[in-house]
Amino acid sequence: MNVVIRTDSSLQIGTGHVMRCVTLAKQLEREGANIIFVCRDFPGNSIPFLIDQGFDVFTLAISDEIQNHWQWIRENWIKDVQETKLALKSINQKVDLLIIDHYGIDTVWESELRLDVKHIMVIDDLANRPHDCDILLDQNYYPNLNVRYKGLVPDSCIQLLGPNYVLLRDEFLFIDQSKIKRDGNIENVLIFFGGTDPTEETLKTIKAIQERAYSAIKFNVVVGLNNPRKDLISELCETMENVSYFCQVKNMAELMMNADLAIGAGGTTSWERCFLGLPAITIVVADNQSELSTAIAEKGAVCCLGESKEVSSEDINIKLNELCNDNSKMNAMIKSSREIVNPKYLKDRLLIKKILEIQNDINFKGRAKGYL
Repeated sequence: MNVVIRTDSSLQIGTGHVMRCVTLAKQLEREGANIIFVCRDFPGNSIPFLIDQGFDVFTLAISDEIQNHWQWIRENWIKDVQETKLALKSINQKVDLLIIDHYGIDTVWESELRLDVKHIMVIDDLANRPHDCDILLDQNYYPNLNVRYKGLVPDSCIQLLGPNYVLLRDEFLFIDQSKIKRDGNIENVLIFFGGTDPTEETLKTIKAIQERAYSAIKFNVVVGLNNPRKDLISELCETMENVSYFCQVKNMAELMMNADLAIGAGGTTSWERCFLGLPAITIVVADNQSELSTAIAEKGAVCCLGESKEVSSEDINIKLNELCNDNSKMNAMIKSSREIVNPKYLKDRLLIKKILEIQNDINFKGRAKGYL
């Protein structure tokens, strides 16, 4: 099976789309799939990371300075389609599955690729635009999950919805959750706001823990390689005895297992935390995180402080101190987070099984008949 993945990353977009696509790509590789990424060369992209992971990447160039990366794709979708088609032709092989994980792409873009590939899969969590796809994955937790894409995808589209289809790396799936013991006490805190942290929440959180004596707590601060403030963050961490600094780690699951509480963004890391039963203080750092963060907070799995522009270091400080003195609240969060994600479905790789089932079904009633 030949799979092409169209996704982007940058200082503005972040790394979340690429990271979940890498997880999916590696799982498909183990089933014998050949994977090629198609990515635009935005500033602060993850193309070097993809190459380091062993993937082939067809790079789409940028010709001038672009202010809004999402908007540029929306406004220049014809150019993006044409260049993506050139990428497909250069592969010189049939494309069985085109996977799209991109907020700037919708049905007009996808329809143009319909005759060039056998099947189209879209990864989305906004439900704010129509798609022309055979498979749609939305791994997030929403109260109205089953009707979110009504009228936005073809009737023939197979919808894979909810946390039971969440994309988790192998380092998480190999963990035996029964061995994770949490009692509500906070002795170890993990601070991680994604690969780029464009709103500088890491610095805000470090300032929060500087303002109060948390000498009994060990803090692990993790940043991505593309974080523009990583050197300053490293310097600040060195000034505090109980704070350790990590950059572009490969043992995130281990750090989460050892933590009693996480402080981070409300994005895709939410599922890793829920899978491990790790309570969290979260901050919304992008528009697409708002609905998800609210839903998980209402479930009781996290304490969401709101949008980053409205959250101060003092707000973080107050909430952290509150949880340090509320064992029952912590235990309730542990219980709620474990109820959101079913480890059995994830370890059975339900998502991969569904994709292969659809891909291999010659009687699939989608629109694969248009494939050349």
